[in-house]
Amino acid sequence: QVQLQESGPGLVKPSETLSVTCTVSGGSLTTNFLSWAWIRQSPTKGLEWIGYIRYSGSTSYSPSLKSRTSISRDTSKNQFTLQLRTVSPEDTAVYYCARSNGLDLDWGRGIQVTVSS
Repeated sequence: QVQLQESGPGLVKPSETLSVTCTVSGGSLTTNFLSWAWIRQSPTKGLEWIGYIRYSGSTSYSPSLKSRTSISRDTSKNQFTLQLRTVSPEDTAVYYCARSNGLDLDWGRGIQVTVSS
């Protein structure tokens, strides 16, 4: 059974870059037809899809966040990473990584990231 675990700093200063990594066990980032996503949830915006990286390595991003977002992967470590640039307090949220097979999502537990000086 796949397990996903988010890690990264819980506090980021405004205008800096938020970086969160998802470590995957029990599954491979390169398994055909799977996608590996980042999603966030905040009290003000609710659940928001950020983007994903496909098994092929190609990426797709939310139009509203695309200019500030990068998702990359390290297949040797079975990890994928979200970078969100030039953050503001509005980016404060619980960040989740997830695996998608096109029908269902397997979620990590999430990590709280607060943007504050």
